[in-house]
Amino acid sequence: MKIITIIGARPQIIKAAAISRAIKNKFSKEIKEVIVHTGQHYDANMSAVFFEELEIPKPDYNLNVGSGKHGEQTAKMLSGIEEIIENEKPQALLVYGDTNSTIAGSLAAAKIGVPVVHIEAGLRSYNKSMPEELNRISCDHMSTLLFSPTEQGVSNLQKEGFQLGNEGPYSIDNPKVYHCGDIMFDNSTYFAEKANTDSEGLKEVDFNTPYILTTIHRNANTDDPIALNNIFKAITYLAKEKSETIILPLHPRTKKMMDQLLTEELQTKLKDLPNVKIIDPVSFLEMIALEKNAKLILTDSGGVQKEAYFFKKPSLILRPETEWVEIVAQGAAILCDADYDRIVAAYEHFIQLDNIEFPHIFGDGMAAEFICNEIITHIK
Repeated sequence: MKIITIIGARPQIIKAAAISRAIKNKFSKEIKEVIVHTGQHYDANMSAVFFEELEIPKPDYNLNVGSGKHGEQTAKMLSGIEEIIENEKPQALLVYGDTNSTIAGSLAAAKIGVPVVHIEAGLRSYNKSMPEELNRISCDHMSTLLFSPTEQGVSNLQKEGFQLGNEGPYSIDNPKVYHCGDIMFDNSTYFAEKANTDSEGLKEVDFNTPYILTTIHRNANTDDPIALNNIFKAITYLAKEKSETIILPLHPRTKKMMDQLLTEELQTKLKDLPNVKIIDPVSFLEMIALEKNAKLILTDSGGVQKEAYFFKKPSLILRPETEWVEIVAQGAAILCDADYDRIVAAYEHFIQLDNIEFPHIFGDGMAAEFICNEIITHIK
């Protein structure tokens, strides 16, 4: 069986590692994988290094679409993927998550009649102003096999009319929904030990000193002067008044927006606080090392808040809502948005807790093998 895997953004490259590893180790005689990189993110720090350290096969195709407006970017991907599908004639096309690469791949395949396999199906933030929400909803409704990492995801799909327990043959009109666990949990489990030894790029981080790991990248935070100043006001408070060490891997674009939008007073405070350590973007293994050793995680990333849970770290989520509602319901994360008072209050809440429960809600670390088995069984 030939499947086309669509990747385009850094999180998708990481997720793809789990499926590619399962194919290589257990399903190489049953599945031939053709990897298509749309080029949605493509520079050494955001893409290439991940293929190397996660041992992912290099892409068979790269569309090199680069950045651009949503419509322009998606249209280029749609055209390029459609041509590849026609040339390769796969039995299925596999997509991850909720990016423009995901929606483009789903549209191209569904219109030609190639079954779409959606990994991370059923996630909902219930905020349609987010492009990701529109992408994930649309992709689910074009998919034949839908693999949800959580029970909540399955419940979300049921509310939208998906039926459970369908019998084959499966198609876009008769899709099958699975609760399979999270392939990012597969990866975090697999690479956790390696991350301890492959983090030489973090020489400026003292793992023996407790620290708060912070990541900021969403446009709603980086491009809004009020939001960005509120977040950094909270960071400087934690560093100065609470003597917390803050580790902040910072993408150049976020740094650029800080220079443009932060008040002079805040910029001066940040420069005068040696315990606020702004470092270059990190690789996946370095990020795992940072997450494993942090005392607390402050983030607007969907992936990082979930990985915080994997490593039993409480998280302060710099968003008004999250698609990972389970970790908030469990009491392992608090939604703070870009609100100074809520960030500080959430910090105080977690610092005073002696024990936080992190039950297994993301599967057993074997989701990739389960997915491959089901693809072989049900895609003809």
